[in-house]
Amino acid sequence: MASRIISLLFSLLVASFAIVQIAIAGDPNIVSDFIVPLNMSAVDGNFFTFTGMRVLVGAPEPTSFKVTKATLVEFPALNGQSVSTAVLQFPAGSVNPPHTHPRSAELLFLFDGSLQVGFVDTTNKLFIQTLQAGDMFVFPKGLVHFQYNVDAKNSAVAVSAFGSANAGTVSLPNTVFATGIDDNILAKSFKTDVATIQAIKAGLAPKP
Repeated sequence: MASRIISLLFSLLVASFAIVQIAIAGDPNIVSDFIVPLNMSAVDGNFFTFTGMRVLVGAPEPTSFKVTKATLVEFPALNGQSVSTAVLQFPAGSVNPPHTHPRSAELLFLFDGSLQVGFVDTTNKLFIQTLQAGDMFVFPKGLVHFQYNVDAKNSAVAVSAFGSANAGTVSLPNTVFATGIDDNILAKSFKTDVATIQAIKAGLAPKP
C-alpha cells in the first residue's frame, strides 16, 4: 500500500496544489522565483527535492493514526510557494481528532479505504460525509474538522494538500487539556467537575 501512495503523489499533488494555490493560497506573495535560506549561498536540484516520503515505501502499517508531512519545516524550498502536503494513515478504528489549520484550507484525497469526515462552521453547523476511495473533500480554512476511520478491520490512507507552506495545526484536545489551563476554568467551561478534567488530562498525557 505504501508504494502505491508514493506513485499517486505525482499526479495528485500537481492537480491538488493547483486548485489550492489558485483558490485559497494563504502565504504572502514573494518578489523572486524562490527563497534561498540565509545559511545557503546557492542551491541546486537537491534543494527542490523532498525525500521524506520515502519512509512510507515498504514500511509496515502504523498501529495508530500517523501523519507524514512536507511543510516549510521539513522542506525549506516550500517557503513562499503557498503549498504543502501530508500523507495521513488511519489504522482500523483510528481518528484524527478535531483540529484546525489557521492559515489554510485543506483539500483531502482519499486514496484507500473509507473515512467519515466533517467540519463545523461558525454558526455551529456540522457538515459530515462518508468518503470512499477516490473521493475528495475540502475543509474550509480555520474551521474545526476531523477524520475518522469507522472500519474496524481495514485501514485507510489519504493525501492532503494545503494552500500554505505552513498551514499550522491546532489540536483541540491538546490545546484545551494539555497546555496548563487551570482545572477550575475547564471544569466551569465544560460544566463538569475538576476530577473529570483531571481524568481527561491524564488520558492525554504521554505514556512512559
